[in-house]
Amino acid sequence: MNAYPLKFETIFKPKVWGGRNLERLFGKQLPAGELVGESWELVDLEQGESVAAMGAARGQTLGELVRQWGKNLLGNAGLFEGRFPLLIKFLDAEQNLSVQVHPDQAMARKLGGNVRVKHEAWYILEARGDAAIYRGLSKGVGRTDLAAAIAGGCVEEVLQRIAVKPGQCYYLPSGTLHALGAGVVVAEVQTPSDVTYRIYDWGRQGRQLHIAEAMECIAFDAAEPDQPRSHVADMWTTVTRLVACESFVMRKVRTVAGIEQPAGGGAMAVWIGLAGSAKLICEPAGLEVELGAGQVVLLPAGLTGTRVSTASDCEWLEVTVPAREGT
Repeated sequence: MNAYPLKFETIFKPKVWGGRNLERLFGKQLPAGELVGESWELVDLEQGESVAAMGAARGQTLGELVRQWGKNLLGNAGLFEGRFPLLIKFLDAEQNLSVQVHPDQAMARKLGGNVRVKHEAWYILEARGDAAIYRGLSKGVGRTDLAAAIAGGCVEEVLQRIAVKPGQCYYLPSGTLHALGAGVVVAEVQTPSDVTYRIYDWGRQGRQLHIAEAMECIAFDAAEPDQPRSHVADMWTTVTRLVACESFVMRKVRTVAGIEQPAGGGAMAVWIGLAGSAKLICEPAGLEVELGAGQVVLLPAGLTGTRVSTASDCEWLEVTVPAREGT
């Protein structure tokens, strides 16, 4: 099967803190009556696996395509503990998410099973009112201070609260205590893991906390991640690097209406539509794949004979995976 741009069926995840904003923003057909907190757009996990939505691979899972296409799909990206190396989501926080942390390498090794390291990044798509995120502990707050805040039910008082607006991007390596605040919608890029340890849930009842595990995972002495942006531009397109880490690289691409240029080839990439309307024209497969706000397309490494054509000024995120050593 010739490689072509891949779209997958969305997996919706109802959450107590979710809403209906993905329907308003992106026209997603949400399950009736559900408060949807997450839409999983590209995933290869025990808790959910993407299924191809179009073309000759329609109906096949992402895991099956990884095994069948191999380097034609992944290139030199390699797998993450045997799985496709990215998990792409949209998150809609109608209420605050729990204050949480994801396992670091030491905890993942200790617990084993499906406990995996989880590094993630949030690109802010919408921020209503005085919306904010919580990232890391306030300066000078240590283990004893946090334990006292947990006991007193005032964890928010020892967190760094960051007011946010659309277009900002935040990297959250494993070990970072964090929470998405009410009124924020994000595109989330992460390593394939769905393990979360909650230490505080804003007074909500009935959800399990994992205080001992979280305290073991929190990187109390870690420096705040430095992610300086860089820009490359030509006459029609600007590419801005947002995040670069060991697991993924995120760039924001802006381009103008009415251009047509080659797309893909040589390295696997995921495009996450932010604004405007474009299409990927794949001549070998005889396919045209739409890219608009809220749409996610996987470009295999072996993609050939494909062009991107813009009908309007466009913006999208491009996510790539650093080459594995020795490939």
